Amino acid sequence: MRSTAEVRQLFIDFFAGKNHQTVASSSLIPAEDPTLLFVNAGMVQFKDVFLGAEKRSYTRATSSQRCVRAGGKHNDLDQVGYTARHHTFFEMLGNFSFGDYFKQEAIEYAWEFLTAVVGLPVEKLWVTVYEEDDEAEQIWRDVIGFPAERISRIGAKDNFWQMGDTGPCGPCTEIFYDHGESIAGGPPGTPEEDGDRYIEIWNLVFMQFDRQPDGSLQPLPNPCVDTGMGLERIASILQGKHDNYDIDLFQALIAEAARLTGYKDLGDASLKVIADHIRTCAFLIADGVLPSNEGRGYVLRRIIRRALRHGHKLGASEPFFHKMLGVLIVQMGEAYPELKTHQDTIEKQLLKEELKFAETLDTGMQLFKKATRNLQADVIPGEIAFKLYDTYGFPLDLTQDVAREQGQRVDVAGFENCMSEQKKRSRSNKSFTQTHQLSAESVQELSPTQFTGYDRTTDTATVIGLFSEGQALQRADAGQKAQLILDATPFYAESGGQVGDIGVLQTEGVRAQVLDTQKVAGQYHLHEVEVLEGTLEIGLRIQAIADAEYRNKVILNHSATHLLHKVLREYLGNHVQQKGSLVNADKLRFDFSHEGPLSAEDVRTVEQRVNQAIRQNYSTEAQLMAYDQAIQSGAMALFGEKYGDEVRVLSMGDFSVELCGGTHVQATGDIGLFKIIEETSVAAGVRRIEAVTGDRALAYIQSQDVLLSQAAALVNATAPKLPEAVTSLLEKNKALEKQLEQVKKQQLGDQLGDVFDAVEENGGKYYLQHVFEQVDSGQLRDMVDRFKSHHDPGIVVFASANPDGKVQLVVGVTKGAVASFKAGNVIKDILAHIGGRGGGRPDFAQGGGDASADEIRNAIEKTLSGLQEG
Repeated sequence: MRSTAEVRQLFIDFFAGKNHQTVASSSLIPAEDPTLLFVNAGMVQFKDVFLGAEKRSYTRATSSQRCVRAGGKHNDLDQVGYTARHHTFFEMLGNFSFGDYFKQEAIEYAWEFLTAVVGLPVEKLWVTVYEEDDEAEQIWRDVIGFPAERISRIGAKDNFWQMGDTGPCGPCTEIFYDHGESIAGGPPGTPEEDGDRYIEIWNLVFMQFDRQPDGSLQPLPNPCVDTGMGLERIASILQGKHDNYDIDLFQALIAEAARLTGYKDLGDASLKVIADHIRTCAFLIADGVLPSNEGRGYVLRRIIRRALRHGHKLGASEPFFHKMLGVLIVQMGEAYPELKTHQDTIEKQLLKEELKFAETLDTGMQLFKKATRNLQADVIPGEIAFKLYDTYGFPLDLTQDVAREQGQRVDVAGFENCMSEQKKRSRSNKSFTQTHQLSAESVQELSPTQFTGYDRTTDTATVIGLFSEGQALQRADAGQKAQLILDATPFYAESGGQVGDIGVLQTEGVRAQVLDTQKVAGQYHLHEVEVLEGTLEIGLRIQAIADAEYRNKVILNHSATHLLHKVLREYLGNHVQQKGSLVNADKLRFDFSHEGPLSAEDVRTVEQRVNQAIRQNYSTEAQLMAYDQAIQSGAMALFGEKYGDEVRVLSMGDFSVELCGGTHVQATGDIGLFKIIEETSVAAGVRRIEAVTGDRALAYIQSQDVLLSQAAALVNATAPKLPEAVTSLLEKNKALEKQLEQVKKQQLGDQLGDVFDAVEENGGKYYLQHVFEQVDSGQLRDMVDRFKSHHDPGIVVFASANPDGKVQLVVGVTKGAVASFKAGNVIKDILAHIGGRGGGRPDFAQGGGDASADEIRNAIEKTLSGLQEG
């Protein structure tokens, strides 16, 4: 029996032997592709290559790509654990051709691997082709010799693939495996196809068309191949299993989950959920995602909590999920060493979520009881169940369990309606949109932009592309805004946190302002321009002048960011990972993973060490080398960045070595000065430092000196004596406040005698009302208590009118009067006269609104007169 790891390697080795470049799995976070929540297919990292917008040094590739389908359009989360083949995390084996081989070779390679390499019986295989693809069927039938009676023609819904509404697309041919007559179901394309007997194992996509906005199909000049085969599916077949969860990898995880929870039935669905979810959670955290309440972090938190809920269901009473990581590393650590590298971070984040979820369970139980306490029916409304889930993280299945114990059931349909509405709101969220995108047709003939700006800010270049809102132009006249591509440019395009350059493009009779520079498809510098004079047109030779002063301010902040990153890892620990950055001419902003805020002493130490590195005046040096070589040499790759086969390694002496394509200082001493201006929280486990450098750092410090001098002058002290003077002033102020409070109490006490003399008795009950001037709510409550202790049964209403037109109101009802009056009703009736709001208990209520002393006095009198008359 071949292990899952052996199957993965067999596939990679087979295609490497067919002259395919072995490409490592990319991160689960799509680099420079905001249209996706997670990487969900093997072709994602090659998307720009298929579009013709990116060129690679190879035309054939193979990979085993880790994928997650647990959010957005592709979401298998709710099925996981209850079917044989649904996973939130899976590996996609694939081979790709970028304008090299096409249908025949792709089919021949697939056939050779399945029948000759891994030895699947021919009679167990079934094939589908697109209903209009005669060529693919002919290859299967005449070249491969596959029986025509086991070839199904399928419509576009299942056998025609496209990247989007427009762009590259083409027919598919899929290979199915027959698990045998003992399992219900018929071949694909038959009425019985929904059964589980025939399982798709490999999909070969032939990208040969470019779908136009009008729906027509134009042939691509360089047709491509994109294939995908689920590693878990082919491993289950080769191990003689029908259920993916029966393969060696999952069985090891299931056994560990059973051991940790003390549950004995290894076939239980909850164990499968835990085994699936530990892979997703571990890899997401390794790729830099942390649990949070939005975006990718929210999906991760939901998956963790689903696993914990199933562990709780099995009887786990102590944190267990983080302990699953050890077995996962044994199973997958050799293929994915990042699991071991980030083991400490993964375990800490999972344990933190486990402890937090334990609190959620307790809180959820209390909320459940409170929400359902007054329900008369035996059905819990879906809205309540959804609120418990959505607001407090209380799972539906747990709500159902608790309800069942009380002889109730949950309105699941109502819950699902609420969930559906939430999904509609989520789909309308614009967080994942593409802002700079050109069609495949637009860039088909363009050569990549040559960036010349590492050692200059001025160059001469030719206009090779001109666009407006993604549509190609031949010219752009004065007053018009456009997007422009040059064959070469000194303008840096926004990347790696560094903002794009600004400046001008000019030649005789033509001048355009460059407002921003962005990178498209990883290789084109797109200049956002406004034509000020003359006409820009294709083929025009023009002088490109980046704003050198602006660039210099940016590079000071960019280089300081590298120093800051290094210092944070040295000082706080290697768990620190960059979570995002912004480098512009004004400041630098650096987000990093770390639990808890930095103390004032921490901030000072980090700042001091960065400045020490600046004073060391390390020279900077950039080298181009292979990605693997760069990583082996100790260079740090940054989270969320997309790297090619060849990378630029930036060294600052022997202090900092990172992969970086940005522009930098010649030596760290050029930065001059580094000053942290703020350290804050961004999200759970993510901190943010904002800082300034160079002249701006000096200006910031000087401004602080000015403020310090002004503050010292206000308290008649020198700057060094300011803390002492302020402390003395605060002590004096505190003493005066105490004296003032005593005076106020004395004055109020003097008034109270007259106030309480105004108590009225009517029908055996006491009534008192009074409007004070500028009395705080605590004093009002004290006076209410004094009345209630001496006048029972009775009702008292006190108000405080303030000069700003605001009034505070309190109502007290004694024990002997609550049967007749409710304080909450009384205060609402009074405040209704002035448009105020308030409420409270039957014996005490408070509120307020906008009114003068006379207005609130009249409102009180109307209400109390009505009560006495009633």
